[in-house]
Amino acid sequence: MFSGSLVALVTPMSGDGALDMGAWDRLIDLHLRGGTTAIVVGGSTGESVTLTDAEQETLLARARRRIAGRMAVIAGVGGSNTAAVAARVRALSAAAPDALLAVTPAYSRPTQEGLYRHMHALAEASTVPVLLYNVPGRTAVDLQPPTVARLAVHPRIVGIKEALGDLARVRELVAAVPGNFAVLSGDDATACEAVLAGARGVISVTANLLPQAVAAVMAAAMRGEREQAMRLDAPLQALHRALGLEANPIPVKWALAEMHLISQGIRLPLTWLSAAMEPQLRAALAEAGMDAASLQALSA
Repeated sequence: MFSGSLVALVTPMSGDGALDMGAWDRLIDLHLRGGTTAIVVGGSTGESVTLTDAEQETLLARARRRIAGRMAVIAGVGGSNTAAVAARVRALSAAAPDALLAVTPAYSRPTQEGLYRHMHALAEASTVPVLLYNVPGRTAVDLQPPTVARLAVHPRIVGIKEALGDLARVRELVAAVPGNFAVLSGDDATACEAVLAGARGVISVTANLLPQAVAAVMAAAMRGEREQAMRLDAPLQALHRALGLEANPIPVKWALAEMHLISQGIRLPLTWLSAAMEPQLRAALAEAGMDAASLQALSA
């Protein structure tokens, strides 16, 4: 279930910041057609820190109804108060997602033992599978491979999204965990190499824009076809990098709006893409095959 091209789905909003459920349906349909194997609802790309619990539950329920078992649905969860996050885990488990994606606690900077106990407590609170999420660039804490290996013996902890972007880390994780434990890349720029090194797939930002292209890269890499996978990934590399020009999900939401898939909606403290960044992102889209003519055809 947790392999191939998974997408960290944006949360579409209108200009006043309200959820845009029509656009939510359009994005889900795009991924149903595009070979995506799972969507993450309310992850960091989905602006989780500005969503209310009720909004995430609304998005999750609508996604589950529309997908009807054709893709996996994963709910993001996180926070720095273990007891409060465990309570949220229990509430989300009751909504029956296929898994929870539990990010490491930010700001408090716990020790490895603290991280172990935090994640173990969340797994104990859950009735569905749990994927760990390590993203030191956002949380200022690194869930290290020996700690992941300790957690991997828990029957409900089934994988990790590793966003460090370090191939040595991917190899270390793959060697440290059981064979049925899913190591997933959380870094688009290195995801192809990560899968060739033993990861099972990617939880992608780029797939928001080009689900078929990312799915094709992942399929080739999972088959061990290095030359084909690298050839397919090469035109996407500039886009992988450009989606980090400003804080995620600012660039990817701008690009989706250019594709007429969502409106120009984002919540403070994030702001819309700076005009100075637009040419570089347009050029990266064109290199990936989304030139002006392609964008116009999408909107027709």
